[in-house]
Amino acid sequence: MTVTTAIDIAGLDGGTVRVPAAPVADLAARVRGALLTDGDDGWDTAVSVWNATTASRPALVVQPLSAADVVTAVAFARDHGLRLSVKGGGHHLAGIAVAEGGLLLDMSRMRDVEVDPAAQLAHVGPGCLLGDVDAATQAHGLATVLGFISQVGVAGLTLGGGLGYLTRRFGWTVDNLQQVEVVTADGAVRVTDRQHEPQLFWALRGAGANFGVVTRFTYRLHEVGPTVYGGLIAWPYERADEVAAVYRSLTATAPRELAAWLVLLRAPEAPFVPPAWRGRRVAGMTLCYSGDLADTAGVTAPLRALGDPVVDLLAEQPYTSVQSYLDDGEPRGQAYYWKTEHLAELPEELLSLLVDLYAECPIPDGDIGILHLGGALNEHADDDGAVGNRDARYAVGFKGMWAPGGPDADRYQDWIRGAWERVQRFSTGATYINFQAADEDDERIRAAYGSNLPRLLHLKAAYDPDNLFRSNRNLRPVAGAGR
Repeated sequence: MTVTTAIDIAGLDGGTVRVPAAPVADLAARVRGALLTDGDDGWDTAVSVWNATTASRPALVVQPLSAADVVTAVAFARDHGLRLSVKGGGHHLAGIAVAEGGLLLDMSRMRDVEVDPAAQLAHVGPGCLLGDVDAATQAHGLATVLGFISQVGVAGLTLGGGLGYLTRRFGWTVDNLQQVEVVTADGAVRVTDRQHEPQLFWALRGAGANFGVVTRFTYRLHEVGPTVYGGLIAWPYERADEVAAVYRSLTATAPRELAAWLVLLRAPEAPFVPPAWRGRRVAGMTLCYSGDLADTAGVTAPLRALGDPVVDLLAEQPYTSVQSYLDDGEPRGQAYYWKTEHLAELPEELLSLLVDLYAECPIPDGDIGILHLGGALNEHADDDGAVGNRDARYAVGFKGMWAPGGPDADRYQDWIRGAWERVQRFSTGATYINFQAADEDDERIRAAYGSNLPRLLHLKAAYDPDNLFRSNRNLRPVAGAGR
């Protein structure tokens, strides 16, 4: 870009900073990556986010190619007192990747994946999507714990803790994080792990967006795939209570190689759904079984005993397919609103309530889902990483999707909030930070970290005393609590 005039950029104090043309031109000359303003080629893609409800427009975009570029951009934001945000995949529900009127670091050009199959490690750039990593690691029959929508960004998923189909086997994503290269607010490039700057590494494992800009992740890999058993299976909604009861018993005794999500939804307008069932309520499950395929029949016997499904897509298939087959259900550019909670158990009373609630759901593209967690994540101490939530065995979510600006948006959000409020009494009191909506208050953020919060606030004051990294589910530093 050619810089000829000053640029107004949102400041940290809530006002606007007029940055003269000369410093902006100097920034453009010093970074190897691109510097964009509105109207430049690539601008619209760089500033777009998944949830249209939360779309914002920055004043300036830097697309780094290296940690050195990130250092330059962070220093520019710090020295000029600018509102800084960081976008990996831009898939967070709350739209925290882009600060209105601020300086955006779009990490999409740092999208490399290097797999070391002998050491079972993957070195991953912060602009990668989950599908990038799965494709690279599955070439060696390896995988790490990632989410279940392939278009999600690795950085945001990981820095908030990370969960997916492999969580029951190997814990949160951050339980598999071996090393992080990060640029902190002082402009230092720090390589952190359990031996090097362990306090910072601890904080990055669950509250990481508050502590810097990650420029490389290193993950532990495990032997998974390349073929697993999974897919979607669903029954008429009239059998929802029966399906929920089977789900409860199945997940109570399931091997760790099996992750099963319960989902109450309307059958999509898709070729795999019989025409008579499209748009009708169904009770289904999505599965991923990554164990010995010779044992599949025994593991899924309780489901087969239900008989007569409306849809049955369960089959042996590539792990990468299981990791992406839900993508079409969360297209980019729609309006989304969710409310979620962690659960320590799955009482019959809760399941009955969920079935009744979804029978009244007014949202055509709304659903209620339960994620099957537990297993390995429960075996770590609660302070093993900032992520905490080691008592979570399930997560329940109320989700809605609709066209941006739709006339029923307020009504749909009210229904989701009302349904969510009715299950509060079953919650652990916490929720997954990556599922928090933009209207969740500070108390919800604090509750997500529980007993780890005081330590986090102390470390925030030590590494980011001026709260430069605040375009996130933010932890405000405690005054006078520096290193």
